[in-house]
Amino acid sequence: MFPELGQVTLIIALLLSVLLAVVPLYGSLTNRDSLQAFARPLTAGQFVFIAIAFGILTRAFLIDDFSVAYVANQSNSLMPWYYKFSAVWGGHEGSLLLWILMLSGWTLAVATFSRRLPSVMVSQVLSVMGMVAVGFLLFILMTSNPFDRILPNVPADGADLNPLLQDFGLIIHPPMLYMGYVGFSVAFAFAIAALINGRLDAAWARWSRPWTSVAWGFLTIGIALGSWWAYYELGWGGWWFWDPVENASLLPWISGTALIHSLAVTEKRGVFKSWTVLLAILTFALSLLGAFLVRSGVITSVHSFASDPTRGAFLLGLLAVTVVVSLTLYAFRAPVVHTRATFGPLSREVFLPLNNVLLMAALLLVLVGTIFPLISDYFELGNISIGEPFFNLTFSPIAVAVGILLGVGIFSRWKKTDEGYLARKLIFPSIGSVVIAATVVLTMGTFDSPGFIGFLDDIQLWAFFGVLSASWVILATLQDLWTKSSSRHGRLHGLRRQSRSFYGMVLGHVGLAMVIAGATVVNNFGIERNVRMSPGDVAQVGDYQFSFASVGEREGPNFTALVARFDISRNGEPVATLYPERRRYVVQRNMMTEAGIDGGFLRDIFVAVAEPVDSNAWAVRLQYKPLVRWTWLGALVMAIGGFLAVSDRRYRIRDTATERKKASATPLPESRPAEAGV
Repeated sequence: MFPELGQVTLIIALLLSVLLAVVPLYGSLTNRDSLQAFARPLTAGQFVFIAIAFGILTRAFLIDDFSVAYVANQSNSLMPWYYKFSAVWGGHEGSLLLWILMLSGWTLAVATFSRRLPSVMVSQVLSVMGMVAVGFLLFILMTSNPFDRILPNVPADGADLNPLLQDFGLIIHPPMLYMGYVGFSVAFAFAIAALINGRLDAAWARWSRPWTSVAWGFLTIGIALGSWWAYYELGWGGWWFWDPVENASLLPWISGTALIHSLAVTEKRGVFKSWTVLLAILTFALSLLGAFLVRSGVITSVHSFASDPTRGAFLLGLLAVTVVVSLTLYAFRAPVVHTRATFGPLSREVFLPLNNVLLMAALLLVLVGTIFPLISDYFELGNISIGEPFFNLTFSPIAVAVGILLGVGIFSRWKKTDEGYLARKLIFPSIGSVVIAATVVLTMGTFDSPGFIGFLDDIQLWAFFGVLSASWVILATLQDLWTKSSSRHGRLHGLRRQSRSFYGMVLGHVGLAMVIAGATVVNNFGIERNVRMSPGDVAQVGDYQFSFASVGEREGPNFTALVARFDISRNGEPVATLYPERRRYVVQRNMMTEAGIDGGFLRDIFVAVAEPVDSNAWAVRLQYKPLVRWTWLGALVMAIGGFLAVSDRRYRIRDTATERKKASATPLPESRPAEAGV
């Protein structure tokens, strides 16, 4: 009975979504307040019924209802309850329901926290999000129903969840990632609403910016959690593999980063409005592209959920409709928006778009590298593989350039920046970053080859520039913070005087620098050895000695594990004791590797036991990974910066009666000079 009730609630949610997509939009176009008033109740109803469906599916997992096909395929009675809970989104149908639940949650959040916005704008935003919900609800009901029954032959037990997913990472990674993916639908909806009513102004950018920053923050955390999960779970010791699905999550992040900066220019100076709207459309389209890649079966990946061509065709159609309709509306509305604003060649209005250009270059690089092999294979043009060497070689220069340009842009001013002022500001970060970069590579590099050419060969030139870029950003940010904290009442007073938005920007830039530094150092100076070891053997990795002390067994809830003990020392001093495992899962008979990791702020020591070589020896992977945790800590710092910026006072100030009256109007597309600021 309960599974059928879940299906009914999804159908009711679909009907409410159709009404949400039509009624408030019609009311906004005909100036009928009574119809616009339906937007918020419909939004609440949609969320409630989708939440009920999600709760019913969760109940089916927790009580082991194997009459439901999805539960039988993704769960097992031996699994701990917390893995049964996360198994709800461990497969295609449940993860899609989680996606829809979060979409309805974001829609409800917009309805709840946008009460001071003009009713016309809110109605149109919620209607656009209702249209997106209609597409995904049709998708789940027509191709991916999570409540399908297995009747009459109900299995006695389930097929078990993929052992790779029986991990804490499944509990937190997909929800965070989906919060980011789906969150960009809000920026998309604001952009479409602005195009519909011709309000491409600073107010629209200010309304859209907090939602975009929150979505970007969640996506940043989601990507970092996925990287961390792969690092310790897969047994490879890598933190990024340029997997096509990893790239699919990186694409909207890059576009979202460009969108955040473009929104800042539009909000502050009222310029680049058309470009900002286009970025909002592109970012959401890339989120849909990620969903297509994961669920279409066009790629083979540990991240993939489904391989049904019907599902892929539906998603591709949804993506095509979204892009075509959005760009058609953009083609009609964006060209009539005119902005006249003057600014100098070294102004902030120049540096932010230049950074956008670099970000778009990086996006295009990742997109082509990900999609081209798929297209080539589909049209039988040959089997082309584009992997880590290509991305590292081409992406690294762009990342370094972004850091350098960012450091210069920190000191630029709106409208006009004096050349002498900018040159004076760049002296300290220029000297300091060169010294730091040289110190790092000279300390961690090797010097077997004589002469300058040998120096470049051994040190790796991009390692120097990567550390230089990261140091440049941090020093420029700290210098800017020091300058702006200047006050006759003392530095502490000056620091308190700065806005949360400013501190959010500081954390965002510092976090990016940490990611660049961590990625550069671990990729260039990390050490890895694959060795054959038996109990009693000792292996050397860098300054560390790895002693294979013993091997034993232990029983888990649904697996048996071989547990090895490794004693790690450095220069004769004990450092850590690690217990890597090889697990054999009872139901699926899969073998899984659980790495032993001693983590620290400056380095990780990594041990993974792979296949047995003979009766008393195993293949063992030993790694020393300097600064690897900076990649995840930097992402966390960036996300915190995004959330902090959203809490800025200007996003919480109540509008005056005059501003509300002005915002409620629906003017013709703007053709007056841009405002100097907000």
